[in-house]
Amino acid sequence: MSSLAVLEALDSAKTQWYHVTAIVIAGMGFFTDAYDLFCISTVSKLLGRLYYFDPNSGKPGKLPTTVNNFVTGVALFGTLTGQLVFGWLGDKLGRKKVYGITLIIMVMCAIFSGLSFGLTAKSVMSSLCFFRFWLGFGIGGDYPLSATIMSEYANKRTRGAFIAAVFAMQGVGIICAGLVSMILSALFLANYHAPSFAEDPILSTQPEGDFLWRIVLMLGAVPAMLTFYWRMKMPETGRYTALIEGNAKQAATDMARVLDIEILAEQEKVAQFKSVNQYSLWSNEFFQRHGRHLIGTMTTWFLLDIAFYSQNLTQKDIFPAMGMIPKEVHMNAIEEVLKTSRAMFLIAFFGTFPGYWFTVIFIEKIGRFKIQLMGFFMMSVFMFIIGVKYEYLKDESKTLFALLYGLTFFFANFGPNSTTFVLPAELFPTRVRSTCHALSAAAGKAGAMVGSFGIQSYTVKGDLHQISRAMKILAVTNFLGFLCTFLVTETKGRSLEEISGEDGRESELTQSTIMTMENGGRSEKRTEMM
Repeated sequence: MSSLAVLEALDSAKTQWYHVTAIVIAGMGFFTDAYDLFCISTVSKLLGRLYYFDPNSGKPGKLPTTVNNFVTGVALFGTLTGQLVFGWLGDKLGRKKVYGITLIIMVMCAIFSGLSFGLTAKSVMSSLCFFRFWLGFGIGGDYPLSATIMSEYANKRTRGAFIAAVFAMQGVGIICAGLVSMILSALFLANYHAPSFAEDPILSTQPEGDFLWRIVLMLGAVPAMLTFYWRMKMPETGRYTALIEGNAKQAATDMARVLDIEILAEQEKVAQFKSVNQYSLWSNEFFQRHGRHLIGTMTTWFLLDIAFYSQNLTQKDIFPAMGMIPKEVHMNAIEEVLKTSRAMFLIAFFGTFPGYWFTVIFIEKIGRFKIQLMGFFMMSVFMFIIGVKYEYLKDESKTLFALLYGLTFFFANFGPNSTTFVLPAELFPTRVRSTCHALSAAAGKAGAMVGSFGIQSYTVKGDLHQISRAMKILAVTNFLGFLCTFLVTETKGRSLEEISGEDGRESELTQSTIMTMENGGRSEKRTEMM
């Protein structure tokens, strides 16, 4: 079956201003997502000092393990739910119709998170967790919708780089989470002096810190507000309008306006495309064509996020062991926020951020498959070294410790953290693309919850042997991700319809499945003849 004119135009289009606009509009959602999810790590210790100080303990207040896990991890529950709900709606109602709703939820819940009030510590934390769940719900919707929209707008030569560029805004968001916390805490510290905890346990916790963490959380609403108008101006993707709604004329009109060229409508060919791609997600045909790929994208994202979110959410506990910040008793409450956020900013700027953009630069040269294999393998090696030599690195070589820890972040992002986002947006048919991306991303968030609630329990007390054990567990997890990568295939340089088989040409996986079935049938016939 020959390709539709509107799809050919999208696949062969030169990089234009609308591509840049789409990257920024979709990318600002990920900037907001990353800021909202990771800024909590910069202020969670402040929450412990403010609300859970025990004068008899001789130590600064600390969030109880269960409370700490819920405060830092509850947004992940919401994200998983939002991914499934909005991913399904994106296929049923259209990408554009539900794209703005996610931003409205993010804006409202970021503001309400900062307005979490109560008469007791329990009521404040309960209110905070409630709004962060719904914040995560809005964030979750952005994953499948942004990836799907970008993949369906992009040309086939640079599609991977464009999707990776959208995701790379997550790196900018993580940097800004550290930077905003660092600037605000520095301003607060300059105006509200206090002794260290060792000097005065009571006065070391400035009451003004209660405003600091609220402002940090509420500022997450700003980038989402700035993006809302432009999201509403984007037309529905040509692929969804043509292949799902079956409206060839509208698809040609929308994409002709975007690309500034004339495009033939081809209504009869659209009907033909639609008729041969009616199978559902739960059908046997989908399983034969794409089942292995879906298992591959779900398992790799699940395993990756166990490590990735463990790294990001537990770094506040590892920084003291690395010598990047003083011991908590030698700081006051706001000073601890400043030094934690500064360490987080430095790791993100030199380790996390470059990895994202290395992927953008090299993904069309090296390919998704090789980058993912390399990233998982290198993460496994570095985490295993940290786990085995943790005591030596902590006591004798803090610089090497920081380097190895930074390299795990670099290869997470120049590796599976980027490619697990890209591949599900390319491997599956238009009819179920958003849902399949949502299932893969939700599997990732399930892994993030394992990291947040499981791995974080090893690191929260700062015990040397527990942190060492956590690093070894993460090394094994990454190696499993390396093995599961062999379930997916390379998508570089091919159109979405060629990859998924929507254009009538069978993908390599479908061909091998059909050949296996045919060979099985021939052998059965030979047996009967004998």
